[in-house]
Amino acid sequence: MNQRKDGADQDAQTAADDKVLRKQTDRRQLHQIISGLTEGVILVEPDQTIVWANQAALEMHGVTELTELGTDVTEYRERFRLRYRNNHPVLPGSYPLDRVIAGEEFSDVVVEVERTNASDSQWVHRIRSLVLTNSDEEPDCLALILHDASDWASAEQRFERTFNANPAPALICRLQDQRYIKVNQGFLEMTGYVREQVVGRSVLELDVLEGAERRDLGIERIRQGATVPQMEAVLRLPEGATKFVVVAGQPIEIGDEACMLFTFMDLEPRRRAETALKQSEERFERSFRMNPVPTVLYSSEGRMTLDINEAFTTTTGFTAEQIVGRPIDETALWKNDAHSKITELLAQTGSIRNVEFQIETASGDILNCLVSAEPVTIHGTDCVLIALLDITDRKRSEMELVSAIETVMQDASWFSRTLIEKLANVRKANAPDAGAHLSDLTARECEVFKHLCRGLSDKEIAKALELSHATVRNHVSTIYAKLDVHSRAEAIVWAQSRGHFASER
Repeated sequence: MNQRKDGADQDAQTAADDKVLRKQTDRRQLHQIISGLTEGVILVEPDQTIVWANQAALEMHGVTELTELGTDVTEYRERFRLRYRNNHPVLPGSYPLDRVIAGEEFSDVVVEVERTNASDSQWVHRIRSLVLTNSDEEPDCLALILHDASDWASAEQRFERTFNANPAPALICRLQDQRYIKVNQGFLEMTGYVREQVVGRSVLELDVLEGAERRDLGIERIRQGATVPQMEAVLRLPEGATKFVVVAGQPIEIGDEACMLFTFMDLEPRRRAETALKQSEERFERSFRMNPVPTVLYSSEGRMTLDINEAFTTTTGFTAEQIVGRPIDETALWKNDAHSKITELLAQTGSIRNVEFQIETASGDILNCLVSAEPVTIHGTDCVLIALLDITDRKRSEMELVSAIETVMQDASWFSRTLIEKLANVRKANAPDAGAHLSDLTARECEVFKHLCRGLSDKEIAKALELSHATVRNHVSTIYAKLDVHSRAEAIVWAQSRGHFASER
C-alpha cells in the first residue's frame, strides 16, 4: 500500500517537474523571439514580479540591467514617475503594470516616463498589454509592449507651440466626428470666444462656412478629407454679431487621426478701409460737382479726360460731350502749349499752385487763369485734378483803374514817389510781355536760374556750382525779385514762355 502511494507521489512530482521544465523552455523560446524586437517588452508574473525585459525596454527607461527597473511593480513605481499627456500624474494602481496584473487588456495608452532620481531624462511611451494564458486558460505570463513615442511627442509639441504662437487665426477639426479639437489664440482674439466655447463643438454648431458662395463644395471637401479652397464666409460671434472672413481648409494628421486645419483672414479691416474709401470718394464726387471753381479731372496714364464740373462748363463753354473721353492735351482749351508746360511742372515739383496761363473758351475768347494742379487717386486710378481761377476781369479792372488815374491826374507832381512806383508796378504786372528781361540778371544769377529751370533743388544747385546753400538761396530770392515771380513754378513758366534755356533741357 505504501509502495503504491510512494509511486503516485513520485509520478506527481515528475509531472510537476515536467511542467516547470516545459514552462522554462517556453520562456526561453519566448525570450529569444522578443529579445531582438525594436519594441520594448516587459514580462511580469501574476505575483507582480518583473521577470524579464528586452534591451529596447531597458533603453526606454534609461537603464542597462533588469534590476534597475525594480524587482516588482511596487519598486517600479518608486523608481519611475508617470504622467498622462495632459500633465496629470498616473496614480498608484493605475500604472500600466498594475492594470496588466489585474488582467486588463488595453492599447495605445500614452504616458510620459521619467526616473525619480533624474528628472532631466524623459521618454514618451505608447503602451499596450498582452496576457498569456496556460493550458487551463489561467494567466501565466503578463506582458507590456512599449513603443518609444518620444520623437512623435516632440514633433507634436513643436506643432502645438507653432500652432498656438501663429498669429493667423486657426482651428483644427477631427474628421471622424467633425468636432474641433484645437483652437489657437489668434482665433480666440479675432472672435471673442474662449477655448471652452470652441473645443468639442461640431462644425454644425460653429459653422466656419456659413454664408460662403461655395459652401456645398466646402462641405463635400470636408467629408472627403480634401483641401477646402479659400472662400469668403461669415462667422457667428459669441454675442450674436457676425464677422466676415476668408477661410481655407487643409487636411493634416494629429496623433494618427485625420483632421482638417482651418485658417482664417479677418476681412473686417479691409471692409472698413473699403467703406472709408467709398465714403471718401463719394465726398470727393459731391465736392467736385458743387465746387464753384472750374475743375477738370484726367487720368495720368493716357491723359484721358474723365470728368468736368458745372463751373467748368459755365466758364469755358465746353460741355462734357466735347471734353470727356478725349485726351486733355488735344482739346482746344489750352493756348501756347499750356498743358505741356503744366505736365512738365507737375513732373518737376509734384504739384502746381496759382501759376498763370491763358485758355481759350468754346466761343474763342481768351481768358487769363491761375492754374492749380494736384495728383489724386480716384477708384484706384492715378489722376490729375486741375482747377482754373479766371482772373481776366480782375486784370482788366486793374489796368482800367491805372489808366483812369493816369488820365485824370495828368499832372502827378503832387503824388508821392511811392504811389507813382506802385502804379507803375501794377501796369507792369498786367502788361502781357513787359518788364523784366534775362539780361537784368548777373552772370552768376543766370547760371543759378538755368539750373533752377532744369528742376534742381537749392542744394543740388549749390553742389553743381560749388556754392554754399545760403548763397544759392540769396541768388534765388534776387532772381524772384528781378523777374517779379513768387515761386519756382512761376519762374520756370517765365523762362519757358520766353524760350530761355529750352535747347539745354
